[in-house]
Amino acid sequence: MAKKSWIARNEKRKRTVEKYAEKRKELIAKGEWEELQKLPRNASPTRVRNRCSLTGRSRGFVSKYGISRIKFRELALDGKIPGIRKASW
Repeated sequence: MAKKSWIARNEKRKRTVEKYAEKRKELIAKGEWEELQKLPRNASPTRVRNRCSLTGRSRGFVSKYGISRIKFRELALDGKIPGIRKASW
């Protein structure tokens, strides 16, 4: 499990991105780069890290399901993800 502070920090970044999304879009369309630089750093969507919704793990993220590879495998083997089963041939 990831540190609670890392998860909280990432959630705060997500809220900041949502708050400034419209303003960023307008400034980029106008080409006002100096004004864009005055916005908070965390207002940029590239600062948000993909994290597992169950454990908070940042690496091995499966974007289609929003969870890490480890939790994905556990849930798939338990049959809790519809349409997913272990391959055998």
